Amino acid sequence: MPVNETLATYSDYAFHSAVGIYLLAMLLHLGEYARTRVPAARAQVAVAAGAGAPADTGTHTDPADSGTQTDPEGSGTHTDPEGSVIPGVTPAGRPWPERFGRMAVALTVLGALVHVGSVVVRGFAVERWPWGNMYEFISAACLMAVLTWIYVLRRNPGMRPLGAFVLLPVEILLFLAGSALYVKPAPVQPALQSYWLTIHVTAVSLASGLLLVSGVASVLYLVRPYARGGGLLDTLPAADTLDRAAYRVTIFAFPLYTFAIICGAIWAEAAWGRFWGWDPKETVAFIVWVVYACYLHARATAGWRTGGAAWINIVGMAAMLFNLFFINLVTTGLHSYAGVG
Repeated sequence: MPVNETLATYSDYAFHSAVGIYLLAMLLHLGEYARTRVPAARAQVAVAAGAGAPADTGTHTDPADSGTQTDPEGSGTHTDPEGSVIPGVTPAGRPWPERFGRMAVALTVLGALVHVGSVVVRGFAVERWPWGNMYEFISAACLMAVLTWIYVLRRNPGMRPLGAFVLLPVEILLFLAGSALYVKPAPVQPALQSYWLTIHVTAVSLASGLLLVSGVASVLYLVRPYARGGGLLDTLPAADTLDRAAYRVTIFAFPLYTFAIICGAIWAEAAWGRFWGWDPKETVAFIVWVVYACYLHARATAGWRTGGAAWINIVGMAAMLFNLFFINLVTTGLHSYAGVG
């Protein structure tokens, strides 16, 4: 079938625009961290010095002109009689970290919309479901991860400090997809010309995106206890919140991943005459399924539901990425068509 080169070009433009928007959103999240850490670090130094300063009552003295800085009604607005701007607070009264965080979330939503446009236009350009190669699959999986993150943030705004950590692996994967793994729009091989492409690969990409977010939450859960006050880790949500988020996302993703494996077996029977042949891709996919089943079991088992379960979740994420890259690019099997070409 012919490829609409104009639509394909627009899809590529949208893809690269989404990558740029995500990058800017990640930098704003990092800016939020940098601005948030300063007050905590200063407070810690003051306490360590034992200066014996009086409690902060909302009125601050300026050594230069003995002016006062007030915070009317706790709005976060700080002014003095000269009308000067207090560092760290915008003229409108909202702290810079808060503004950075809000802008980052807004850009993430914008990037997701542009990303959706890239995937949809790519589908129209090739007149098929747009994940028939690694470039398209990684793009779809990262989109699912971002949409999952937006949904989590919608349900729990306090999770916003995770934004930079979620967008970092998304940026890395999209960079690899758009550079080393990019494939020009073309019809898929005969084995992929089936309605199972829509069902099976959609389920896999959605589950992969969800499990990526879950894995990031487990990584942060393990490092959160190392917070020492005034540092980067102090701005993260509580460890229990991170662990709960990882578990809830996995609960939703695991049935999807199971459904994807079942659909893949049915598709294999139709295409190759057998449901399961221990092809490298099938074998590692089954291992990933077992690891996540162990995670859910460990999460409900006394003595494992904390650090042990989180480590299992991270192993599952690593195995999933191993299946995506090493199995597709290095090994040879019936799923070799899912590689770069």
